[in-house]
Amino acid sequence: MGTRDMHEGLPDALRQAVDDFGHHLARVDNRSEQTVRAYVGDVVSLLDHAADSGLTTLAEIDIVLLRGWLAARMRQGAARASQARRAAAARAFTAWAFRDGRLATDPGAQLASPKPLRTLPTVLRADQAATLVETAGPEETEGLRDRAVLELLYATGVRVSELCGLDRADLDEGRRVVRVFGKGAKERTVPYGLPAQRALDDWLRHGRPELATKASGDALFLGMKGGRLQQTVVRRIVDGAARAAGLPHTKPHDLRHSAATHLLDGGADLRAVQDLLGHASLSSTQIYTHVSTERLRAAFKQAHPRA
Repeated sequence: MGTRDMHEGLPDALRQAVDDFGHHLARVDNRSEQTVRAYVGDVVSLLDHAADSGLTTLAEIDIVLLRGWLAARMRQGAARASQARRAAAARAFTAWAFRDGRLATDPGAQLASPKPLRTLPTVLRADQAATLVETAGPEETEGLRDRAVLELLYATGVRVSELCGLDRADLDEGRRVVRVFGKGAKERTVPYGLPAQRALDDWLRHGRPELATKASGDALFLGMKGGRLQQTVVRRIVDGAARAAGLPHTKPHDLRHSAATHLLDGGADLRAVQDLLGHASLSSTQIYTHVSTERLRAAFKQAHPRA
């Protein structure tokens, strides 16, 4: 059964609760659209499990029910990362319900979640990244846009959602920095280099005016019909450039991983990389030190006569 069908099948009190929770995430917590969708979907699943267990009100939710829901998902073959997200969604929901007076206690506070297996991210070599971003040529309007998109993704390490949300006013071309609004609407300033500046200049002078319409607003990057560039299009741009460059399937987030790793390889301070990426915790950034170590170890094994 899909999320929408589960939602419609919930008892009125439970359905109203998840709707109010989703509104809180979006309007009060300023969570991203993707986070709201994921958390609401998880809570709908939780409340559907509760309804199947005979519960009709939030007051009946307890730690036993929460653990039973996670166990049921695990028996269905859920991945550890998905289980961790579900547990986080459940904790956020019960904490909100407790603060809002809908629960007498917060059962989610007792809920542990499995730590997801942390795999090293996909990282391009510096020469591969350079080849990829240079694949899009300046021959036409679409090529000017794609080149600027690729250059800015790699130069700044921004998330694809952050890139699509940029306005022209967010660029400070004199200082070569861009204002980025990340998760939770947190603002940060990220520098970019000369290649990205040249690509942006070409796009803004010769490409964007060809696509701009009244509906374009101040959006920095536009789709071919003049609206704000969509994330799905950016993913196609990156994957198409990778294939044209003879590289394996590459996602926008792989350019973010590559930018972070190359910064550390070049001697950048870990805290500075944390600030550039907009990570709330240094532990999120530290995975790139493991990537750099693995690359160093591989080079050692290949080149050192005593390896």
